[in-house]
Amino acid sequence: MNQLLEHFKELTLYPKNAEELKGLILQLAIEGNLTKKWREENPDVDSAEILLDQLELEKKELIKRKQIKKEKPLEPINENEKIPSPPTSWELIRLGEIGDWGAGATPSRSRSDFYGGNINWYKSGELNNGIIDYNSKETINELALKNSSLRLNKIGDVLIAMYGATIGKTAILAVEGATNQAVCACTPFSCISNVYLHLLLKALKGNFIDQGEGGAQPNISRVKIRNQVFALPPLEEQKAIVAIVNQLIAEVEQLEALTKKRIKLKTDFVTSALNQLSQAADQDVASRWAFIQEQFGTFFTEKSTIKKLRESILQLAVQGKLTHHWRTDGRLSGVEVEPASDLLEKIKVKKASLIKAGKIKKEKPLPEVSEEEIPYELPEGWVWCRFGELIIDIEAGKSPKCLPETANFDEWGVIKMSAISWGAFNGKENKALPKDETPFEDKEVKPGDFILTRANTSDLIAKSVIVPDSVRAKLLLNDKTLRIRFSNLISPEFLNLYNNGGQAREHYKKVSSGTSDSMQNISRENIKLLILPLPRLEEQKAIVEKVNALMTLCDKLEQEIDIHQNTQKQWMQGCLREVVKAKAPDELP
Repeated sequence: MNQLLEHFKELTLYPKNAEELKGLILQLAIEGNLTKKWREENPDVDSAEILLDQLELEKKELIKRKQIKKEKPLEPINENEKIPSPPTSWELIRLGEIGDWGAGATPSRSRSDFYGGNINWYKSGELNNGIIDYNSKETINELALKNSSLRLNKIGDVLIAMYGATIGKTAILAVEGATNQAVCACTPFSCISNVYLHLLLKALKGNFIDQGEGGAQPNISRVKIRNQVFALPPLEEQKAIVAIVNQLIAEVEQLEALTKKRIKLKTDFVTSALNQLSQAADQDVASRWAFIQEQFGTFFTEKSTIKKLRESILQLAVQGKLTHHWRTDGRLSGVEVEPASDLLEKIKVKKASLIKAGKIKKEKPLPEVSEEEIPYELPEGWVWCRFGELIIDIEAGKSPKCLPETANFDEWGVIKMSAISWGAFNGKENKALPKDETPFEDKEVKPGDFILTRANTSDLIAKSVIVPDSVRAKLLLNDKTLRIRFSNLISPEFLNLYNNGGQAREHYKKVSSGTSDSMQNISRENIKLLILPLPRLEEQKAIVEKVNALMTLCDKLEQEIDIHQNTQKQWMQGCLREVVKAKAPDELP
């Protein structure tokens, strides 16, 4: 038993594993695998075949008393629906045979006098996969019940959600209440345990989700629920299954809580260590970094901590802390390196000449960077400036009517927003340009292009990428992307690094506009207003080289996490079933 308990502890090392373990426990329960020993110890329990006769008699009596309506008989179970190898004392049956099922409704919204009464009226989002012992957010009254197709559900009724993202959510009512049309309720007959039915519906959630129809708002129906086939155990075994499942789930949740606590402690350590690293004096960064490297195997074992590490690396880079030794190790001794302020002046002169030659348009002057905008002190030779000061030209793409499919290699395609992701360009994310449509070749995506999204979700707005040399031919910019050209005195890679970092993200979130987080827009003017710390050109290149090396290290750490988690998942899938089956009978008499 101790060995099996250790297996449980290992299987819940990740919260996702714990959820999978709960799901497997439910699946084993409704297959009869958790009560194999119980059946051996209780051979005299009546078969579920007896329940079938009781169900039929009770149903007829309820119909006779007009307590439930007579419904069209359900179809016999066919060969394709049969469940493989249920226990011999169990019987295959449809959900519609074990109780009275009824969907809810919404009283007319034009009748305000239907609402605000003392009758609970639950919506699918209020189901909690447990016991509903609380009042609904919205209530109705007796008038609404009399003038609509609402059903007043009893205490003990079992609910299941049928619409959208809530499909398969369940609950048992501990109070009376009606529901809207997104919820179906069942009053189980007396030889069915409502707690077991609740457990069964949770185990069948995947089946119901798979049956969902309707595109963006998939749904199941009362008909589909009633037609679902399952294996019915005897009533006494239903109770035994519920007891075993409750005990196993409680143990998993206890271990899951410990796992979450462990992960939080690790996360807190990582956050503290990285904060200390970002706040360290330039000369102390190397020793702080060495300390963090020693903790990789212990504390950097979650993707979330690697994400924090990446963010810290970018922050250190733009503060000049990654290149402190580059500036002080003597390699620049006797070498004349112009400060970034001189770079800015040369760029201004170059832009003025291009304006004079009519190659670019004259723009409204950008405001000086104020003291209030400066977040930290820069190393010697660096300067604060605005993004627009470094931009020579900025242009948007176009979005003609495209075909839904991806373009073949020899066809023109217009890139989708998904072509631009963090640190990568994916040319396969495009839509084919119709053959009768003339391509706007001046908008062709070319290697080395700095591309930025001007419309996207709030967290991805203005993300950028540099198109690699391997980009496929015949790709065009869409109208939600901008191509930016900079002076050749600036490293585009450094600007891409900064543009995708935390400070730029905060700026874009503040200045973007839109009606929802799902789609935000940003103007060229607000892109140009972004302030950034500018090092001299040689140091820009050194920073990019250092960051690339550290990001490669982060990639390796993430790969190690993936390998470990995949190995652990394969092991879990291989032994989990045997662990649960072996553990459960020993836990209970």
